[in-house]
Amino acid sequence: ETGVRGFSMKLLLFFLLLIFLYGTFCDEYTHRYKPKEDVIIWVNKVGPYYNPQETYMYHALPFCRNKETKIQSRMEGLGEALQGYELRQSGYKIQFGVELPATSLCKIDRLSEDDADLFDEAVKSQYWYEMFCDDLPIWGMVGDVSEKDPNMAYIYTHKKFVFGFNGDRIIEVKLVQENLKPIVAGVSLEFLYSVEWHPSELEYEHRFDKYLDDTFFEHQIHWFSIFNSFMMVVFLVGLVAMILMRTLKKDFARFDRDDDDETGLEVGDESGWKQVKGDVFRRPSYLLVFSSLYGSGIQLASLVFLVVSISISFYHSHFIYKRGSLVTAFIGCYAVTSFVAGYVSGSFYLQNGGKEWIKNMFLTSALFPGVCFTLAFFLDFIAMSYGSLASIPLGTMFVVLSLWVFFTLPLTAIGAIVGRNWNGQSQFPCRINPVPRPIPEKKWFQEPMVHVVLGGVLPFGSIFIEMYFVFTAFWQYKYYYVFGFLLLVFLILAIVSVCVTIVSTYFLLNSEDYRWHWVSFLTSASTSVYVFTYAIYYFMVKTRMSGFLQTCFYFGYTIMFCVGLGIMCGSIGYLGTLIFVRRIFSNKLD
Repeated sequence: ETGVRGFSMKLLLFFLLLIFLYGTFCDEYTHRYKPKEDVIIWVNKVGPYYNPQETYMYHALPFCRNKETKIQSRMEGLGEALQGYELRQSGYKIQFGVELPATSLCKIDRLSEDDADLFDEAVKSQYWYEMFCDDLPIWGMVGDVSEKDPNMAYIYTHKKFVFGFNGDRIIEVKLVQENLKPIVAGVSLEFLYSVEWHPSELEYEHRFDKYLDDTFFEHQIHWFSIFNSFMMVVFLVGLVAMILMRTLKKDFARFDRDDDDETGLEVGDESGWKQVKGDVFRRPSYLLVFSSLYGSGIQLASLVFLVVSISISFYHSHFIYKRGSLVTAFIGCYAVTSFVAGYVSGSFYLQNGGKEWIKNMFLTSALFPGVCFTLAFFLDFIAMSYGSLASIPLGTMFVVLSLWVFFTLPLTAIGAIVGRNWNGQSQFPCRINPVPRPIPEKKWFQEPMVHVVLGGVLPFGSIFIEMYFVFTAFWQYKYYYVFGFLLLVFLILAIVSVCVTIVSTYFLLNSEDYRWHWVSFLTSASTSVYVFTYAIYYFMVKTRMSGFLQTCFYFGYTIMFCVGLGIMCGSIGYLGTLIFVRRIFSNKLD
């Protein structure tokens, strides 16, 4: 066991070193240029503006190419490959500090009818394209339609690149498109480009600030929503403390009077949560699945906290805005936090009398990744049938699978072993009765399903404004950068979930129903159902997405997000409730 643990730790350190080197040294550029040094423009993708995932290779449209330029691809990192980046040299001959007048890139002597139809359809579908220069994104539209005749499409044939520089560094790149030409079969099209250079006083460290939409993310509504959520937390925590503490104090006083009765017997008409003290710590049904969900949820909570904290730490270096860096950070941190999942799930499973710990460890490691892999394969099949860049290459899938096999699975196993040895003993404050107590009939509003359905309302209410900003950033080409807000909202969500679940569990136990494990988990997890409902509203009202491919990707990614959110919220709520239940039943009940 010691040898396996040592080998796994070496693998973990090597993996963390790779992540560090990726973020520090992987860029082929030093971002410093000598006079007249070549500046490369990379073309990436093209697709309908309102369908972010429906993207194709830049030359899927019949743009002509510079015959003197050798087509070269730029090696992508793991995050870039997963996000569908496919960078190729554009053929523009640009040198640092050297201005160029209108220069011919290439020429189409006679536009064929098929190529004209492709261009025409692209312009009418509002196709846009993306380029990169020195890691700065450049966006432009393929063409435009006539204001007088919407059926007449035009294509831009002149691109003017306006560079801003400070010393030997590129600070900004602007694209100005000119010279619209009608798209007609048989016409000759010559594509031109020109280059201008202007000095800039902006520091290199702040060159990405122009891409951050502070008027949107730092709007007064955003601040108001954070304040509103914070006040909800203060009110809810105060309400829970006041009601439960006063109610529990009366309960304890009543129970003490009953126990001090001279007959030494409990009062026959006694009711309340004390009556289930012999069953409240009975193992939950489907223990294997429950413990795996619980461990995975605590891992996801640790993952979110870790990634958001890293993003806040690297905010000024703009590391998080590099192509695919945030996705790479998520994958790396998920592998690292697998130890947490194994520890929590393994210890909980053994505490409740579980015997098949290997099966529990494997299910914990494969549960959430399995959901994501299944949906990813389905979406990848659709993207491949469309020829879209959104498809994940088989090599990238193999890399991700290898990370799971060689890092996630071993770390989960180590966590499970440590959890079994350090925290595997059951320390319940009450003995469990050999025969389960019958559950009395309840009124309809006391049924567990009512708790589950209503339990997600307040947690969703604390985050739904932030969901709008997150959805808009992901689906409408904005860089999300207010990670301080996101961390605060995450903490608010955790507190509200715990408070709501504790109140729900107290009322459930007070009705002498001891089946609180799954109810407390699902009460908080139901937040994801409300988020998914909001996602449907957002799709129908706030976006202009269309087509089978984009619809599948939107709801596929949303399902992944909501499944992870549900598991995380359910585990956070259950953890808080577990502490609460242990606390009240350990007070004078033995």
